[in-house]
Amino acid sequence: MPIVKVEMWPGRTQAQKAELARVITEAVVTIAHTTPESTIVIFKDVAKENWAVAGVLASQSP
Repeated sequence: MPIVKVEMWPGRTQAQKAELARVITEAVVTIAHTTPESTIVIFKDVAKENWAVAGVLASQSP
């Protein structure tokens, strides 16, 4: 049972998440030879102040 966790900044719509879930599931089914019913996609919105890139908080970058 593949579980794919997607962490991203808040702000994506339900429609965007639905599309991501669909294409991620299709890719996992094709590449990992599993079924859509056994593929789980979990979305987690993480605030920019909880991310850092190159040592700088995303909330502080331009």
